Amino acid sequence: MTEGDSVRDGDLPDDLSAAEAGMWQAFRNGSVYDLGSGDAAADDPHGGEPWGEERSVRARIVCWLLLDGPPALAGRVAALKLSGVRITGRMDLAGGTVAPYVELDRCRFDEQVLLPEARFGTLRLVDCSIPRLEAARVHTEGDLHLPRCRFRAGVRLTDAHIGTDLLLSQAVAHRDRSGRSVAGDGMTVGQDLQAELLESHGELSLRGAQVGGSLSLRGARLVNPYGRLALNAPQLTVNRTLYLTPAGVGGAPPTGVTPARGTRIRGFECVGGVRLDDGRFGDSVDLDRARFDLSDDQELSLRRIQTPELRFLGERLERGRVVLSGGRVANLVDRAGSWPGPGRLQMGGFGYDSLVPRGPFPLVRRLDWVAAATAEYHPEPYERLAAVLRTAGEDEDAREVLLAKQRRRRETLPPAGKLWGYVQDWTVAYGYRPGRAAVWMAVLWAAGTLAFTHADHPPIGPDRHGTWNPALFTLDLLLPVVDLGQVGQWQLRGGWQWLAAAMIVLGWTLATTVATGATRLLRRE
Repeated sequence: MTEGDSVRDGDLPDDLSAAEAGMWQAFRNGSVYDLGSGDAAADDPHGGEPWGEERSVRARIVCWLLLDGPPALAGRVAALKLSGVRITGRMDLAGGTVAPYVELDRCRFDEQVLLPEARFGTLRLVDCSIPRLEAARVHTEGDLHLPRCRFRAGVRLTDAHIGTDLLLSQAVAHRDRSGRSVAGDGMTVGQDLQAELLESHGELSLRGAQVGGSLSLRGARLVNPYGRLALNAPQLTVNRTLYLTPAGVGGAPPTGVTPARGTRIRGFECVGGVRLDDGRFGDSVDLDRARFDLSDDQELSLRRIQTPELRFLGERLERGRVVLSGGRVANLVDRAGSWPGPGRLQMGGFGYDSLVPRGPFPLVRRLDWVAAATAEYHPEPYERLAAVLRTAGEDEDAREVLLAKQRRRRETLPPAGKLWGYVQDWTVAYGYRPGRAAVWMAVLWAAGTLAFTHADHPPIGPDRHGTWNPALFTLDLLLPVVDLGQVGQWQLRGGWQWLAAAMIVLGWTLATTVATGATRLLRRE
């Protein structure tokens, strides 16, 4: 009988250490194999206490168990459940198919773990110290759990397929040689990707990743002082919600509920650029109380994103830019104090159907918001805001927005155009306040009537002896189209002629501005 036949019968190999023999038997029994000492400091896999041979097993023996291990004991299910174990050597399962359930808790790996193209049912590595996890194209039917693990040279999950949940909560990942802390480009997660309270020191890359449920980065801290981007996730697809929000340390996240008394809250913080261009989010993108620390040349980029709701409720950016160009959202939930100032907001082509402000957001602040997004005049942001306000029944505010658009446009015109713009503004507010025309007409009519009461007015012909009526005479001067038959009957001399000419010019100017404003309103309707 060969050694392989003996192993398949359940016999112990001859070259196992005492710790490995215990692990072998625990595997067949499906029980937890715990080599912890009971001392919290000594059992900390991330601490400096040395773990000797009495709690060390070879990675080769672990791989043997997982790929071609002995049968389970009668009435038991074989599983590898280790706690407080040091694994020496390189654990290499590349391309292998692992049938047993795997859960390693508070273990310490001396070398990197290699899982490229390996297949698992469920894999759980909890609170482990791992130099690097190389798991490109790994496939799990169930969960991949990596909570509280620490990776000194990053995690690679490129093109991985996770059947249900991926858990990275409270993990700490440092960058690899390419500058990435977590590389998940092209990854597919069947349900939720939970990375709450994650600490990422490098680039968190999720380019083209797909998440079947929600992606939670509540309370995470993403720091990348080595490159431009701390979160690089263009073309990310999340079927539900992307959370960049606070989390309760040691408890449930506070989203939607009041945290328990005494719960310490840690907000989402990102030191470095964010790229979510062309993302698709089924429910919302939630930036409630998020903090972004950017340099002058970095961006919070949401170009061409599509989502039913964008909750822009984070802290105000002091540096860098927010870019929403080409994005499309249904509800824009925002706060006046969350938006950056002029020159640091870009919204060209950004569409939204409704505004849901949190807290006071007066129209004057909303107009400042649009102005901040348009370093050079462009009508589209004003027209979009006016359309949304009009749909919400705020017609007066919509007119104020369109008036602000015309005033902004006036600054781009040559001197003659600016002068004519000021005339339209002063008289009828570009047609958006037509009542001003009646006021100006009444003022000019009253002033002219009072002045022409004292004018010398001989009749033009010797046989014309009508009654002088300064009110009708003034009205005939002011109305450029209607002829009341007064101007042709009386002759004015000297300064009165100049006053009459001024009335005619003012009447034509007022009529022209009214016609221009009416045309603009009809075109808008």
